[in-house]
Amino acid sequence: MDIEQLWEKAQKKTEVVRGRAKGLSTTSLTAVPYIFLAESAVTDRTTVVRQGKILVEKPLIILPHEMPWFEGFDIEEELGLSQDLLQTFFLMRGIKFPSMKYNNSTSSLDVNERKLSDCIELYKKILEREENVSTALLTGPEDCWQISLLLYIAALAGRCARTDMIKLLTDLRNSGEEL
Repeated sequence: MDIEQLWEKAQKKTEVVRGRAKGLSTTSLTAVPYIFLAESAVTDRTTVVRQGKILVEKPLIILPHEMPWFEGFDIEEELGLSQDLLQTFFLMRGIKFPSMKYNNSTSSLDVNERKLSDCIELYKKILEREENVSTALLTGPEDCWQISLLLYIAALAGRCARTDMIKLLTDLRNSGEEL
């Protein structure tokens, strides 16, 4: 599947069932835990459950403006896409990631013997019972889970942009610097 097909598939089928309450920090490391559910492409009526977290941090090296750094998404290995191609693809569609490092680490990958809708309800109840407001619950296609996660992170960054700008302006005013 080429990048355009992966994009369209992820865009149409990715759903944020339960988003996280907090946004991304612009000054420190932000851990974004997630549970990603997908219908198994191998076995009917089973669900692939991928749990992990994306660490969003300012890089230790200076990155060019609008050039994010993605690690741990297995983009090259599983999708056969280079980082440059993916970044250019997103930019051409108006999706801009802040120039930060996005490091995905999958903590578990399991197959649940329930169908997707049952797994969604199961994990919603678990997160509610634990009063967990930091873990996102997402669904999407198994074969382009990476694109689905990146879409979620892009939406989360976009959601935080207004608040981040207000905080930046307030900090500048309070420091006495001229705007």
